[in-house]
This record gives sequence, C-alpha cells and structure tokens, in this order.
Amino acid sequence: MDQSAFFDLTYGMFLLGSSANGKPTGCIVNTVTQIGKEPPLLSVSVNKESFTGEAVKSSGLAVVNILSQSAPISLIQTFGFQSGRDTDKFLGIDWIPTADDLPVLEDGICGWLECRVKQAVEFPAQTLFILEVFDAVRLGEHVTPMTYSYYQMVMKGGVPKAAPGHRLPEEDGGPPAGPRYVCSLCNYEYDGSDGPFEFLPPDWKCPRCAAPKSKFMIRV
Repeated sequence: MDQSAFFDLTYGMFLLGSSANGKPTGCIVNTVTQIGKEPPLLSVSVNKESFTGEAVKSSGLAVVNILSQSAPISLIQTFGFQSGRDTDKFLGIDWIPTADDLPVLEDGICGWLECRVKQAVEFPAQTLFILEVFDAVRLGEHVTPMTYSYYQMVMKGGVPKAAPGHRLPEEDGGPPAGPRYVCSLCNYEYDGSDGPFEFLPPDWKCPRCAAPKSKFMIRV
C-alpha cells in the first residue's frame, strides 16, 4: 500500500471545546468532518489521552471553533501542546460562553458549532465522536479558515504523531518542527525520543533530573 496517498487528504484546524467541573477546556484537532445534513452531523476523532475528549464524553456537549488564518501560533501551542489536566489553557484567552457554558474564542475563528454527542465509538488510541449540531454562527464570508496545509507550510508548527494523517518533517530527512521543550530545573531539552511532548503521559519525568512534565517550558 502506498502510504503517501494519505498525504493528499485535506484537513481543517479546529479548537474543540467543552466543560469540565464547571471550567472550560479545549484542544486542537484536525479531524472535524460533516457527515450528515438533516440532522446536521459531524464526526471528530480525539486521542484517548485527551482531557478535552474526556470532558466531551462526560458532559455530552462540545463546541467546534473553526480556526481562521488570523489565529496566532501561540494559540495552537497552548491548546495543542499542553494538557488541560495540569494547565488552565484559557488563562489569558478572550472567550465567551455559549448558552450551555461552552467556550467560544473571541478572536481567530471563522465561526463555531455547538453540538451534543450522539454516539462515541472507541478505538485503541482514539475516540470517534458523532456530534449533532444544534447551534452555529458564521462570523463572515471573508474570513479565511486555517487549513492543515497552511498550518504546516506557513505557521510551521509541529505535528503530533497521534493526529490522524501526520507527516513529520524529520520523516523526510529534515529537522524536527514545532516548539522545543526544556526542563526549567536542569535545562534538559526533550529530544522527541518518546514521541511528541504533548502526548507524553502525565507521570513522565525529565530523564536528567526526574522533574515532572509540568516543569518543562516552551523554548522561545
């Protein structure tokens, strides 16, 4: 099988939001697809280790923020390379709640879709959610949505291996992309040997000084 055939599939970039213990949480996904019109249905795949995925499953509600090209790389780093279990991702982020208290970004989006979970299908590494849209807002015809290709080629962010359809630059012989993570206690720089930093388990520790994952900072 020619695996390169998957490289020509197209993806968008989205912030999937939900609520956990009365607080907003969210993560970056590139797997939102419309699968039905009447009623309007979406599918979205979320890594099983995702705190946001757990919140969607528990609450039965989700909001899809459709990212625009004006969304900063810092937004993707915050929501794509950290865990909501130990980080308040919405700290310092401008957002407004929907009627169901789900988080909608004030900037950097084309619109949003509020959904309820119709079905959750479990796979070994992902949960596939079937979502029914019951409210939606489009912010303007002239706002350009961010595509996966734009993110890769223009914003030059790292691509999590757990994301479906990934293609890391180092797989083509180039240097690793994305942010570098450095231990704030001993200055050890994570080399990616155990996979993307954002998908390391919560109990992962610094190989040099045994500091917890939460002590690592993004190198500027």
